[in-house]
Amino acid sequence: MTTREKAHLLLDKLPDSELEPVVEFIASRGGDSFARWLDSRPVEDEEISADEIAAIDEAHAELAAGEPTVSHEEMKRELGLG
Repeated sequence: MTTREKAHLLLDKLPDSELEPVVEFIASRGGDSFARWLDSRPVEDEEISADEIAAIDEAHAELAAGEPTVSHEEMKRELGLG
């Protein structure tokens, strides 16, 4: 099995919730051409569930109330992503 095939298998096993950091890492390693490729992909058209909408509404309310937030950079540090 090639390294590329192993990578595909590992990606296929990851839950969707864990894919974003992987995509960000790959994009950071691949330069502008990869970023342009990502931008050219079709927009996700999966419907948002009622639970997801409720979570988004809750997050917006927390932001509006001035609840503390965590920056993207801080979260990456906490996750060990640099």
